[in-house]
Amino acid sequence: MAELLQLGLARAGLDVAVSGVFDRDTASALREFQSRHCLDETGAADEKTRRALMPYLTGYRRVTAGEGDTLERLAKRYGADPAALRTANPALCNSQPAAGQRVTVPLPFDVVPDNVSFTSLALSLCAAGLKARYPFLETGSIGKSVMGRPIRLFRLGRGVTQVLYNGAHHANEWITSPLLMRFLEKYAAAVAAGGKIFDIDALSLYSEITLNMVPMVNPDGVDLVTGYLSHGPWYDRAAALAKSAPEIAFPSGWKANINGVDLNLQYPAGWENAAAIKAALGVTKPGPRDYVGLSPLSEPESRAMYEFTMRHDFALTLSYHTQGRVIYWKYLDFEPKNSYNIALNFADASGYDAEETPSVSGYAGYKDWFISCFDRPGYTVEAGEGVSPLPLSQLGQIYEEN
Repeated sequence: MAELLQLGLARAGLDVAVSGVFDRDTASALREFQSRHCLDETGAADEKTRRALMPYLTGYRRVTAGEGDTLERLAKRYGADPAALRTANPALCNSQPAAGQRVTVPLPFDVVPDNVSFTSLALSLCAAGLKARYPFLETGSIGKSVMGRPIRLFRLGRGVTQVLYNGAHHANEWITSPLLMRFLEKYAAAVAAGGKIFDIDALSLYSEITLNMVPMVNPDGVDLVTGYLSHGPWYDRAAALAKSAPEIAFPSGWKANINGVDLNLQYPAGWENAAAIKAALGVTKPGPRDYVGLSPLSEPESRAMYEFTMRHDFALTLSYHTQGRVIYWKYLDFEPKNSYNIALNFADASGYDAEETPSVSGYAGYKDWFISCFDRPGYTVEAGEGVSPLPLSQLGQIYEEN
């Protein structure tokens, strides 16, 4: 998509705005990039051009060390931080790689972008880049979406206590994915540097806590909303389902997975109640939002979250949504030990309100199921304010609050 192309060109030093529109300036910048890299100056992003741009999207390149090369020389050659280069190459026991040895060189910018619509492709590029920069970061997936996209997992830490953060159950709340990924990158960098993350010693956290993160539970739906999925049978099917709710803008208002099922109404915690509430509101079939599905866990994304959670022993979970600047901490009469006090601490730190979930949306969510199943603190954080999808201009403020 044009945004990622423009992002790569801008990171490569070309004067181009990340607008999402392939305009004359983008074509000119692309030809300049091709010229610098001895490629045919076509002004089109062919395969060779895409390969040349890849380091500027993942944030690293792999180079072959020459005679006399040291990590310091390689860092200077590519504008890299020598410490970051050492972190990315833990197998190098000294500062001088052997001639012919492959070396990972982190480039001098953050991997996670804050100026592009996040997609499953953007997330995969971030996964590759962060893993290359921080080999101690574990990456994988908890399962696959309806369309076969990986539901990506990131794990950081060595502690016995485990927590789970997740985002983008709802497609048009995709801003929660870069929110979580930005935190992951800054945390990993603080661990590597032996520094602090928000005044907390990062290495102490790393040794005591294992953070599990699923930043994009609904990759198909996110791709639909952000335009990465813009044609083909799956798009056409979603467009047809959207006709049942013409008052909801398509695709920007789409919350569901690509089957038209609301993934945060899929968990076995009062699912029948949720089905009755939505049916009373006229939602009885697949569409852009609020359809509970044929049964709990009928969708591969919710089932993957359920099974992943059941295999672990999470002390606490955070589920990121938008919007409202509110933290929901309770399910029915369940009140896990210390859960309200934690919610008050979260509220104090963020400026958000800590509230009980409204009854109309108080069933079948991931938070609801986690609390009822494990009797441990689980939270839904409704970040930001406005109409979802929230604009990227809010990301910085939302990050600082959270």
